[in-house]
Amino acid sequence: MRSPVLVLLLVLATAPARAADADADAAALSLADQTTSTAEQSGDWRVYLETAAREARRQGAGLALHGARLSLDARFDKTFAPGWRAVFADRLDMNRMDGASGNREINTLKEAYVSWQARPDRIADLGRINVRNGVAFGYNPTDYFRAGALRSVVSLDPASLRENRLGSGMLRGQTLWEGGSLTALYSPKLADQPSDNAYSADFGASNPRARWLLAYSDKLSAGLSPQWLLSGGAGQSPQLGLNVTALPNDATVAYFEWSGGRSASLAAQALMRPDDAAFRSRLSSGLTYTTTGNVSLSAEYEYNGAALDDAGWNALRRGSPLAYGVYRGFAGNLQDPATRHSVFLHASWQDALIKQLDLTAMVRYTVADHSRLQWLEARYHWSRVDVALQTQLNTGPPGSTYGAASERRSWQALLRYYF
Repeated sequence: MRSPVLVLLLVLATAPARAADADADAAALSLADQTTSTAEQSGDWRVYLETAAREARRQGAGLALHGARLSLDARFDKTFAPGWRAVFADRLDMNRMDGASGNREINTLKEAYVSWQARPDRIADLGRINVRNGVAFGYNPTDYFRAGALRSVVSLDPASLRENRLGSGMLRGQTLWEGGSLTALYSPKLADQPSDNAYSADFGASNPRARWLLAYSDKLSAGLSPQWLLSGGAGQSPQLGLNVTALPNDATVAYFEWSGGRSASLAAQALMRPDDAAFRSRLSSGLTYTTTGNVSLSAEYEYNGAALDDAGWNALRRGSPLAYGVYRGFAGNLQDPATRHSVFLHASWQDALIKQLDLTAMVRYTVADHSRLQWLEARYHWSRVDVALQTQLNTGPPGSTYGAASERRSWQALLRYYF
């Protein structure tokens, strides 16, 4: 029987596919790091309260587990003097789940920085900043500050993962010109180890070592916008990155994201194996097609040259359970795929069937073990309130990427109120 997520993807794919008008260029270029907000930001603050009820069933014939969550998310953005701006963003999640050891509060200090615009084309920022690089949807090899940044995961939607994470303490400078920019940043080491304190700023997770980044972008033509990045830091060889978007037509965006440089494999790092440093590449490449019916469809191929190949992955999952768990945990903390080849599908439909109802679906597929994660959300918007229903299904052989997930199926109903 077909899964509900795949059925929805088929339905969206058969929606009107006429070429979109000129406005579709901007819509198609709005990629996954942009989250939908129903309420306009009121003044300097954007605050919402979210409550959720959850049911999950473990792999096999386990009993249903029930849980609840209450979250408070706040963002402050104010120009307090000519050329000066202050930004603060924080999220508190309070979780309860049957039989779970993690029933506690988790606070994520996402951003807290001061910005100085000395001239219209010169900006300097100091503090905790959530730097998000990359043009792909499901996996961003050039998002160099993603490692260890997640304290609390409330949704596997990539937009949520990029938004609700720790920023890094840094000094950043930017030079802007028409169609391009040059960015340089330095992020120092501020602590040795991540903290499990619920209300910690957790600089041990965001700033465990000194890092730096240079990013240069320039618009070559109306339909071609490349960005080059160079990143490095203590104990790390420089990594070169490239982001490219192109517009084959008014309704389609092609994107390519690549990062490469010398590094050890994930297995060597996670399992303390001998150093096997070599030049390794990571990439994501795909297409996003937007119809005149407010439907966006994306298909993405993902490659992680530092991960285990098919033979190595199958040997690991059939070997020591401890080594298998350590490797999976290490890759998850880096937000890296645990295997070489993956496929990601994403679909969204705004004003689906009725106004203010949005449908979103995604599928992650691991080539090495044919396992699959499927996620589906229906969300209805009022002026200050969202209600949503989400479901997730993990399928695959025992020990596979998603077949080994503790939960097979979960449901979540949530209500969000914007103040």
